[in-house]
Amino acid sequence: MSTHLRTTQEITELLEGWLEADFSFRKVGPTAEKLADLPVAEQDFILDWVKRVASSNLEVAWQFARRAPALIGRMDRRVMEAWVLGACDVYDRLGLRHCLTVMEEADHFAERQLEMSAGVLFDDVAGVLGNFVRGLSGRRLAMEQAKHVHTDTEKIFLPGMLARFPTISDNFKLAKAMVALLWAQTRFGTFRVDLVAACADFPEPERALRQLHALETLRLTACISRELPGLHREMERLKNELGEGLPVGWGHFAQRLADRDASIEDSVKLLGDAYQLPDFLPWCYQGELRPDAVAAAFAARQEKEKARLRVKLGELLDEHQRHKPRSPDAAERNPGQFEAEVNDEDGRMDMELTLDGMPIAPPEDVKQLMASVFLDFGEIPPEYLVAAGDGEYDASLLYDTQADPDKVWQGTYHEEGALFYPEWDMGRQHYRKNWCVMREKDVPPIYDSFYRETLDKHAGLVKQLRKAFEAMRDENKLLKRQAYGDEVDIDALVEALADARDGSEMSDRLFMRQHRAERNIAVAFMVDMSGSTKGWINEAEREALVLLCEALERLGDRYAIYGFSGTTRKRCELYRVKEFDEPYNAEVKARISGIRAQEYTRMGFAIRHLTDLLKKIEARTKVLVTLSDGRPDDYFDVYRGQYGIEDTRMALLEARRSGVHPFCITIDREARDYLPHMYGAARYIILDDVRQLPFKVSDIYRRITS
Repeated sequence: MSTHLRTTQEITELLEGWLEADFSFRKVGPTAEKLADLPVAEQDFILDWVKRVASSNLEVAWQFARRAPALIGRMDRRVMEAWVLGACDVYDRLGLRHCLTVMEEADHFAERQLEMSAGVLFDDVAGVLGNFVRGLSGRRLAMEQAKHVHTDTEKIFLPGMLARFPTISDNFKLAKAMVALLWAQTRFGTFRVDLVAACADFPEPERALRQLHALETLRLTACISRELPGLHREMERLKNELGEGLPVGWGHFAQRLADRDASIEDSVKLLGDAYQLPDFLPWCYQGELRPDAVAAAFAARQEKEKARLRVKLGELLDEHQRHKPRSPDAAERNPGQFEAEVNDEDGRMDMELTLDGMPIAPPEDVKQLMASVFLDFGEIPPEYLVAAGDGEYDASLLYDTQADPDKVWQGTYHEEGALFYPEWDMGRQHYRKNWCVMREKDVPPIYDSFYRETLDKHAGLVKQLRKAFEAMRDENKLLKRQAYGDEVDIDALVEALADARDGSEMSDRLFMRQHRAERNIAVAFMVDMSGSTKGWINEAEREALVLLCEALERLGDRYAIYGFSGTTRKRCELYRVKEFDEPYNAEVKARISGIRAQEYTRMGFAIRHLTDLLKKIEARTKVLVTLSDGRPDDYFDVYRGQYGIEDTRMALLEARRSGVHPFCITIDREARDYLPHMYGAARYIILDDVRQLPFKVSDIYRRITS
């Protein structure tokens, strides 16, 4: 920040440099004069953002510089930042023409002071609300942004911003209330009847649907009051602050629908009377009913879930018959008959499954399928409980089909089926949203002699590694500052005596003892598959992975292996070698053999994706190990140089905030110039020769997991 008021000349020189005025012929003088009349703090704010935006696009920065002096006196700083960042996001997604349209709407942003200063953004709350709804019973609902608040029974849709209240806290509670009501629609059977048919005989079917929605809102709000009483109190408070109450004539409807046994059928029965009343003005958290979206989601789900449940029951039947041979008269008793019962009391959905009259414990995936079917029908239809035999189902229904990544890249590029990750823009000092387009791919397995040759080549080392990792598995840890133990902790004793001399209370934690800690570790290995690893580096990487797998199988730690490469942000690729829950089998060994050098070293997206995978693993210690031969890089891209280093550093900071411990192994002799900045001290190791890697495996692994 500057401490003195800049002159017109000083500001002109800054703008000419950042906006390349000599080449673009932009006349920055008049703008510099306006900026020179502003206080120091306002000068600093505007110039800082001009510099940031110029790193993305000079024209956008120029348009901001021209408009900012007139806006800063009447627009909140947060609103100005939202305006310029929104313009930059539009530039990233849609290009310069659409971005300039946003820049011209500055006055519209100024008129939305309350919304921009107190509103909650979908991007900011979607993760929290997604976790909230996943903790509730019923079908797992995804969060997605849309113009209108509704659910299709697969997803919950919320707008990009909510700003009905003057505080961020209340707007967040409003969003949570909306999510709760939409969840309740799927959980308590709003869509178990044909809503369109129920309203079709009324003179105005659309109005009838709105009145039916009001009746369901009364019923479901009562359900929420029983399931989530704390949230229900907040919902009532929000309504009261907006002056929303129960309209005249609706009291007896609310009383009847508050009964614990009330259902959608009761709402339909009351619709005739409700239709005669004036329109029910929607409550703040009510949203909309979208029967068309629900019907489309149900049609896509129905046959898939039926096939999947029947196949799962077939697997359970096969397992049951393997472990419990049938008696001679089993055929006469119609063996293999499943029955299901759902206990839907007190907000819980307990799934009970019997086979030939004997209870069996359904796995979690079967419970989820049964719950989803129950939500649609209010029961598990008998035809869903018939175990599928060979060839009795359409295999295409069993799995969600994904586009072949290699085919997607051919011809005109499109982003169907991809995952999107943000990227940190060091110049803008902000994230580029949904910037990296990522797909997972399988490494083509090569069934050759590489695995066996590696074991033969390093036979002596393999024995040493196995012994070292077995010792690591059985080793004890020395716990210090304990209340009891085998030895005196000298450091603790000295501190305690010093405290006693000062008159402080003396600690009784003066001992050390050995403790055999149970390992609870998950490690993801992120292997550089860029073109620079071609040749002996690639071979050494593959040998090290073989030795690691052999040793880790003895240790028992959960681990996964992924390769990464790509060309520009539009083609970021992560290669599956071994997933966490995948056994170390012939397929995995063949994939390790099939690891080959690909394109460039764009790292941020890979770190973010593997961090997300590690976050889903239940483990006390989570480690992400990068094996690379150089700094972040990409094809004729801004990612080269400091931009890539800063994005990677930010991705690593995000990983650490998520409880993941990153570590890097590299052979880049220039790595000391950037690795300390990216990883921090003691979180990396530099090898002079990658051929040393197989011999350093146990030492490195002990270091990163201890």
